[in-house]
Amino acid sequence: MRKTTASRSLALFAALVLPFAASAHTGVDGGMHHGFTTGFLHPLTGADHLAAMVAVGLWSALAARRAWPDLLWAPLAFAGMLLAGALMGLAGVQLPAVEPMIAASLLVLGLLVATRVHLPAVVAMAVVGVFAIFHGVAHGHELASEEGAALTLAGMVGATVLLHLAGIALGWALRHANAWLPRVAGAAVVVLGASLLAQAV
Repeated sequence: MRKTTASRSLALFAALVLPFAASAHTGVDGGMHHGFTTGFLHPLTGADHLAAMVAVGLWSALAARRAWPDLLWAPLAFAGMLLAGALMGLAGVQLPAVEPMIAASLLVLGLLVATRVHLPAVVAMAVVGVFAIFHGVAHGHELASEEGAALTLAGMVGATVLLHLAGIALGWALRHANAWLPRVAGAAVVVLGASLLAQAV
């Protein structure tokens, strides 16, 4: 039954991604093909960003005491502050220690996933929101030379939301699974964060 639930979660994620992928490759309106696709694929091209976004959704599902609205506070905060950080990066704003903070975010999020700690909504939003700003600034700097900034950011936020949903679906499927599965997932994120932090400092 649990395997069926996990399979359905993955199928749901694929169903959510495909319409965005199809629209991203139309290439008919002077920017949709380039700007939206670039933004949509950007969070998927770096293991650090990918792991962080999935981990936020995973932790939200594992730690939620109720499905609504506990599942959404942290993902909404991350997506919103990621967009704010990306706008800062596009505007040329420089923040100190961006790469170390991204690595630290993986350490913290991995520990939250592994321990399934429940935090008050305001605290959870603040924790992920601060880290999301640094992820957003990094994205903004990397995309500053791209044309069609609005479409690029729309694609990036769309991919972020879908990655959060993938994490939520996976976390919800694992809520009643063997306790070691979430711990292994969290530990993998921690290891990735630790290796990136060692490179960044």
